[in-house]
Parts: sequence; structure tokens; C-alpha cells
Amino acid sequence: MAGGDIDMNKAIISVKALVKTYKMGDVEVHALRGVHADIIKDDFVAIMGKSGSGKSTFMNIIGCLDVPTRGQYLLDDVDVGSLTKDQLANLRNRKIGFVFQSFNLLSRTSALENVELPLMYNKKITSREMRERSLKALEAVGLAGRAHHFPNQLSGGEQQRVAIARSLVNDPVVILADEPTGNLDTRTSLEVMAIFQELNRKGITIVIVTHEADIAAFTKRNITFRDGRIIKTVDVDKPRNAMEELAIMPVMVEEDDV
Repeated sequence: MAGGDIDMNKAIISVKALVKTYKMGDVEVHALRGVHADIIKDDFVAIMGKSGSGKSTFMNIIGCLDVPTRGQYLLDDVDVGSLTKDQLANLRNRKIGFVFQSFNLLSRTSALENVELPLMYNKKITSREMRERSLKALEAVGLAGRAHHFPNQLSGGEQQRVAIARSLVNDPVVILADEPTGNLDTRTSLEVMAIFQELNRKGITIVIVTHEADIAAFTKRNITFRDGRIIKTVDVDKPRNAMEELAIMPVMVEEDDV
């Protein structure tokens, strides 16, 4: 990931004057009110804010799941607003990896097959390459030995690791994670954040939505929304280290689980 030709300050995500307005009957809902933001390569950002603040709308737009009413969105230098629906779907599949709170795994397919899913849309890749890349992604999240297990044979933390592996398999420019620890206990949340921190150290840009300040403390930068606007952007001076916290936690957690 390192190299003299790579601009480490390159904006992977750049939004300018982003506005999103919904019609609910006769009422106009102003979800975003002129948002400006840049997320650079290798950044690790937490998007925060109360329900209705605009953070979910913002994530849907930068994830190419929704389009703004007005404003500009550049994803890896591509003007998203100029794309057709098919082009948008193709860009989303190639450039963005998604991780959801509810894992979104197919219950009747193995961990490996779940990870392979984003590659199904790539007609240039062979079955062998698909398998190799998916196994490599599972290995990156510590699940190489669980490739042939089904979701109901995996713990919640393992299921979220499968989801993270799936988000990695297309080598995206950014991973977007929506409340990735929302359904997990404290220890498992630390394990997930440790994976994200390791991936970020390897040069992967990560954006998470979270309402938990203690989870946001593991990231490099916190962006807070309120009433459709960004009200605060803070660099995290000393991000918490998930691996270090895991190292001092096991005995306490095991006692609680007994």
C-alpha cells in the first residue's frame, strides 16, 4: 500500500453542498442540509449523531444506495451524479465493501460462499480465482478454518467476521460499516474493532456509523451530524487499541459468562 507514487492525502470520498430532501405526504423532510466532507485514503472515520441527524442518509448516499437531491459526490474521482443506475450498481460493487449490523448472510450457504457473493457479478473472474480470493479474505479475518461452516454454526462475532471478509473480497477503495458492533457483546465488539484497526493499518479506508462513543474512540476521526448538518469533526488524539484491551479482558469476560 505504501509507495512514492501514492498520494496519501487523496480524497476517496468527497461531497460538496450535499442536500437530501424527502417528501412525506405534504411535508418536506430535510435529511441533509448542505454537507461538505472529505474522507482521505487510509482514513478511519466514525459517523455519529442521534436518530434523525442525517448520518444514515449520508451513509446511504456515499454507499451509492441513494442519490442526493442536490450537490456533488465524488467516489475515487468518479462523479457519482453522472452515472446511470447500472453504472452506479457496478461502481458500488467494485469500489465499496459493506458491513451491516445484522450481518446479512445467506443462511443456507457456507461462510466461503457468502464471501464469494460480490464476485459473482464479475464475469472476468474464474471460479478458481473466486475461491482463492474468498479464502484469502477469510484468512485476513481469522476464519480460514471455518470456511465451510454455515452461519448457524458460527457465533455472532464469527458471522460479523464473515461479513467483513465479504466486504474485502473485491478489494474496495472503502469499507462502509453500519453499526457493525450493534448486535455484539463487549468482547466480540473489541474483536471486530481489532480487525478493522488491522485492516486500516494495511491501508484500507474505513467509515463506520455508530452511536457508541466508546466504539468511535477506536477510530482516527469522528464526524458528528445534527439536523442534517455536520456540527463537529474531531481528530482522535490517541485512538484506543482494541488488541491491547482484548489482552487484559479474557478472564473477566469468561467469569461473566459462567
